[in-house]
Amino acid sequence: MSEVRAKRLNRVAVVLSIAIPVLVGLLFRKRMVYGWDVSFLPPIYAIINALTALLLPIALLAIKLKKQVLHRRIMQVCLALSAVFLLLYTLYHMGSDPTPYGGVGMLKTIYYLLLVSHIFLSAAVVPLVLFTYVRAVTGSFDRHRKLARIAFPVWWYVAASGVAVYVLISPYY
Repeated sequence: MSEVRAKRLNRVAVVLSIAIPVLVGLLFRKRMVYGWDVSFLPPIYAIINALTALLLPIALLAIKLKKQVLHRRIMQVCLALSAVFLLLYTLYHMGSDPTPYGGVGMLKTIYYLLLVSHIFLSAAVVPLVLFTYVRAVTGSFDRHRKLARIAFPVWWYVAASGVAVYVLISPYY
């Protein structure tokens, strides 16, 4: 891959790494009236998160078994799932009021610890995933592996904790 294309992809990754969290944050402040009920979305995006959390370790196993094509395809599916998740999640939160958590005691503490860590790491995972992907598609596999060692557990935690947050909040929707 040409160095020019690699630089272009890195610029795109930088722009998206900044734009996605900023736009999601701004969109959360804007309530929209769609004319249709968005309450069906949370279980869908929870399933998407669950699929991502299941596929990521399979992709890791594939690359450890030197099945690069399988690894690449699974990772592309995970990227697509994450993009669809982000779209649905944003649509839901723009079109509905926040749901207060109704649990008490230790469950409430667990919920908020999961939620806060999930929110902060979900912003951090964007550049981690994008730059890991850019390093793979540009053929910088040594640099890809180094960054993937950080990106993988963070991405997996964000996906898995998203499911846990959904399971804990779902009785209060």
